[in-house]
Amino acid sequence: MLTIKLAFRNIVGAGLRTWLNVFVLSFAFVAILWIQGLINGQAKQIMNLMIDTELGGGQFWHKDYEPFDPLTLEESHGPVPAALEDLISSKRATPILITSGAIYPDGRVQSALLKGIDPDQVILDIPADILKKDSPVTIPALIGTRMAKQTKLMLGDYVTIRWRDIHGTFDAADIQIARVMNTNSPAIDMGQIWLPLDRMREMMQAPDEATLIVLEKDIQSVPGGSEEWIYRGLDFLLKDVVEIMKTKTASSSILYALLMAMALLAIFDTQVLSIFRRRKEMGTLMALGMTRGGVIKLFTLEGALHGILALIMGAVYGIPLLYLTAVKGLPLPTDAIDQMGIAMPSVLYPSYSLWLIGGTTFLVFITVTVVSFLPTRKIAKLKPTDALRGKLS
Repeated sequence: MLTIKLAFRNIVGAGLRTWLNVFVLSFAFVAILWIQGLINGQAKQIMNLMIDTELGGGQFWHKDYEPFDPLTLEESHGPVPAALEDLISSKRATPILITSGAIYPDGRVQSALLKGIDPDQVILDIPADILKKDSPVTIPALIGTRMAKQTKLMLGDYVTIRWRDIHGTFDAADIQIARVMNTNSPAIDMGQIWLPLDRMREMMQAPDEATLIVLEKDIQSVPGGSEEWIYRGLDFLLKDVVEIMKTKTASSSILYALLMAMALLAIFDTQVLSIFRRRKEMGTLMALGMTRGGVIKLFTLEGALHGILALIMGAVYGIPLLYLTAVKGLPLPTDAIDQMGIAMPSVLYPSYSLWLIGGTTFLVFITVTVVSFLPTRKIAKLKPTDALRGKLS
């Protein structure tokens, strides 16, 4: 206890130098928490948004379906198996039929993906119910704001689409834009037109067929796949997002290292200066009976107290800052969301886990203690008589 009191008195007595070191270290601590919290929050929001709008609780793909190869779409469809028909009839899964086609806004030709979806589906966060307004003459269509901007189409506009059915015959029809949906998921927006599933099957001459089947979230029992239909779980579907987040975390580690290096360098220099200036004090302490190990412990404890004070100072201004960010969020510009090319929230909310806070706190305290100990190794060879005369060796 005496050593702790003496160490605390010494660092407080150092005045401004101590508090500058504490502030720099606390800034590094809060910055690491804030940045990593934003990365974690972004990952969670992206995954949740993709699950809500695209992935559901997993998907069954037709064996020929490859989402990044549009040339496979003409062959990637087939009859829905009986095991999945039971899920579809109980609203625990929804089929989607996809084909490539073309759209002719204002006489211009533009490629597009035509997607048929059940207007009564409740699996995906897509306003497909607007597609119920079907008629023999007009086919209702749902597009996103990005597609509307790209084609200059608005609510109520008519436009011609062209496609090829499963027999290789080209056909065309007029559709009416029944709704322009505002979504943060480009995967259901850019270059895509949503149509009623029944009309899509009629157009394709593919009754009861689908390209993929989306399961409900938190589905308890997943039917077994087959040679025709392959199950893709969320681990597979979210793999790209996980890899992106790992890359961002790794790149952010460089910034974390720089912040910590600046703070630890200041503490290291302070320890070296203290040992140089307090030679007579060390000699006096050893002459009064304190062992070399006790002196080393004293100086190491002084450095470790910098870390404790930094954690306290960081909590004083860091908790309100992190709480405000978690509640208010960080708005993202629309252009930045579009350029990302993946589902992105309009407001980014950070996520601070106990593992993140505890791990960062432990890292700061341990590194400060180690850096504080390194300069004190010279004390192990110090003779009390030399120290009293102001010498280190």
